[in-house]
Amino acid sequence: MRVPLSWLREYVDVPADATPDDVLAALVSVGFEEEDVHRFELTGPIVVGEVKEFTPEPQSNGKTIRWCQVDVGEEHGGVRGIVCGAANFFEGDKVVVTLPGSVLPGPFPIAARKTYGHVSDGMIASAKELGLGNEHSGILRLVDLGIDAPVGADAIALLGLDDIAVEINVTPDRGYALSLRGVAREYAHATGADFRDPGAGHDAARERTPQGFPITVDDAAPIRGRVGARQFVVRVVRDVDASRPTPPWMITRLALAGIRSLGVLVDITNYVMLELGQPIHGYDLDRLQGGITVRRATSGEKLETLDGQLRTLHEEDLLITDESGPIGLAGVMGGGPTEMSAETRNVLIEAATFDQVSIARTARRHKLPSEASRRFERGVDPLVAFVAAERVASLMVELAGGTLDTAVGGSLADAYTREAVTLPAGFVPGLIGVDYTDSEVEDALRLIGCTVETNESGWSVIAPSWRPDLTDKWTLAEEVARIEGYDRIPSVLPTPPSGRGLTSAQQGRRRVSNALAAAGFVETPSFPFTTAEQNNLHGSPSGESLPSVKLANPLDGLAPFLRRSLVPGLLQVAHRNVSRGIVDLAVFETGTVFLPKPGVQYGTASVPPLAVRPDAATLTALDASIPPQRRHVAVLLTGHLVPKQPGQAAVAADLADAVDAVRVLAGAAGVDVALVQAQRAALHPGRTARVLVGGADVGYVGELLPTVAAAADLPGRVLVAELDLDAILERAEARVVAASLSGFPAATQDVSVVVPVGVAAGDVRAALLEGAAPLVEGARLVDDYRGPGVDEGAKSLTFALRFRAPDRTLTAAEASDAKRAGVAVASERFGAVLRDGEHSASE
Repeated sequence: MRVPLSWLREYVDVPADATPDDVLAALVSVGFEEEDVHRFELTGPIVVGEVKEFTPEPQSNGKTIRWCQVDVGEEHGGVRGIVCGAANFFEGDKVVVTLPGSVLPGPFPIAARKTYGHVSDGMIASAKELGLGNEHSGILRLVDLGIDAPVGADAIALLGLDDIAVEINVTPDRGYALSLRGVAREYAHATGADFRDPGAGHDAARERTPQGFPITVDDAAPIRGRVGARQFVVRVVRDVDASRPTPPWMITRLALAGIRSLGVLVDITNYVMLELGQPIHGYDLDRLQGGITVRRATSGEKLETLDGQLRTLHEEDLLITDESGPIGLAGVMGGGPTEMSAETRNVLIEAATFDQVSIARTARRHKLPSEASRRFERGVDPLVAFVAAERVASLMVELAGGTLDTAVGGSLADAYTREAVTLPAGFVPGLIGVDYTDSEVEDALRLIGCTVETNESGWSVIAPSWRPDLTDKWTLAEEVARIEGYDRIPSVLPTPPSGRGLTSAQQGRRRVSNALAAAGFVETPSFPFTTAEQNNLHGSPSGESLPSVKLANPLDGLAPFLRRSLVPGLLQVAHRNVSRGIVDLAVFETGTVFLPKPGVQYGTASVPPLAVRPDAATLTALDASIPPQRRHVAVLLTGHLVPKQPGQAAVAADLADAVDAVRVLAGAAGVDVALVQAQRAALHPGRTARVLVGGADVGYVGELLPTVAAAADLPGRVLVAELDLDAILERAEARVVAASLSGFPAATQDVSVVVPVGVAAGDVRAALLEGAAPLVEGARLVDDYRGPGVDEGAKSLTFALRFRAPDRTLTAAEASDAKRAGVAVASERFGAVLRDGEHSASE
């Protein structure tokens, strides 16, 4: 809501020296959000000038310009020569002259310049050039505005272009603040300044409204139990002159409020809407056929609205109709056939109270938001319609020369009443946490307009008509806190109960994330939405179609499925970064994947009402209707792991780095992992491994197929790993115990064995460790040889073995015996033989 300060001062005593920041600070203190400050972006000298004479000069391009002599006053240089292309003024007219050095909105600086063979010493301005509207066909004549000012007077102050507006954000529950009336009242609450209510006198206005013009509200069968129109007030003004100019003060206020001038009749209705918060609609009375009926639409009806669109109506739409049919969408937008225009002579003014829900649904159904619907759907004061109708009528009489007709009409569904709300004593301090006194509670509620009566249990409170959001003791308590000041609410951190903290699973997830971050990976959370193709490619080992959860109302229609894998999200992150020049990536994500079981229907449980706490059976049914959700962790590497630098060549990320990431997170989780060669649809068949923990498959690591990487627009090699983090943590030791350190030296020996090519090196290593136990401390693969000296279909694996005893220094013979025991187990399981040239004891 934009609030011109000159307008605000009419209803509340704002100090003359108050700055826009002061006004915003006051409004922020009562719960509004500061948005912006708006000004007319122009600077002087901009003055009143009088056209003394002009000479028409036809040009070779077919255009005729006027070489004008304009008197701008002795203090501004007297008579100046100015070139003007407009032809709608005459000698003796007073106009607005922008002198050299001034700046118009744009910004558009004005300077003396040579044009059409003359030096134009300034410019005669149009309304559009001054920011007063869109009229640009001719210059602005002050006589058209009803202004007679002395030559040389400051035109900025004369036209109200020195006014300033502050903008605040109005939350949906405070629709009354979408008016100068509401904002002025809140400023008075914040500062204690005197407030003058422009909406006062509604009872007297209603009494002055005799029946005459036929109005019928036909909503006998309310939609969804809600009456569409509670009252419908009309006034008639005859013999208006729609060609009269809108006064500058009204144009400037509307412009600062964000509404452009559309002619004096429409400007008046918009002005009163901003002033009182009551949307107003004006009809060309001569185009109406018979009386007005307010009713619901029938199936198939159509209406051409003011924006020129022919709209097919819904049976819930509330309509304004005459004998010809629909002439307006109630509370949203009027119809084209009866709109006010420059030819309008007689006006029917409508001020109504429409149902919030009905208007909101209509506006959204037709994708037709408007200033009127914005206010109706938030709630309009039902007692201000009579005042608003009379205010519009009086302005049309004053500014458009009309005559107020006594033949008016109105329809009221029922007398306006509000139920009293019981506010128990002590409830507000208990809820807010501030020791408010009873007098502070009463004074705050009376200040916002409530009627407060004391009873045995506390208070009986009737909220004011302009506050439909105050419906219970909780909303009343919030108002007390707002008026008394949010700064009184203490900031107290709750004391956590003893014996609680993160669960072991939460601690494990944090350890894994911290370890990956410490290893140089960047965490990149992503949306859990993807396509069926990506789910099939990355969410199943062979790429077959597996069940996926499809959203009923997805954010993105191209990605309506919940993910079965984290990899698609990481690929999107990588693509976004590579497209922006960040080509070296090491990223990870921990998140939930959704793995529905085949043949199971999910989402079938009914949602319990919000006001009732669900029982155990209801919660069990809700849990059963949700597909299994597992927390996974995934990493992605591409580009260089080490960038090129002086003395150091660039090191590209490869499969070993992805395996290292798996080992890092496994170590943080407290588990040992084993890798077994495998195949997956999206991964390179020779560079893919399953990850095992305690013999259980918990994920995979590998390199994306070049075609898959190219489909994601990723150049080079892309390494990925994805593991079931829940499964890993379930198999983790409850407590990681550090091994004791031996003070005796280690004995190291190498062993080379020849095995069939199909035997995994990890299996051979496991056999060596098992056979050499308990003296063996570690075994590391140092070579995998296939070539001359090794039979076809076989390979030579060399391992570096490390032996140590906890209580003595091992001899070479003891280490050799342990090595031979390990080779024996490998020979028994895989047919391993020592490579030629290596003795059975190589000490």
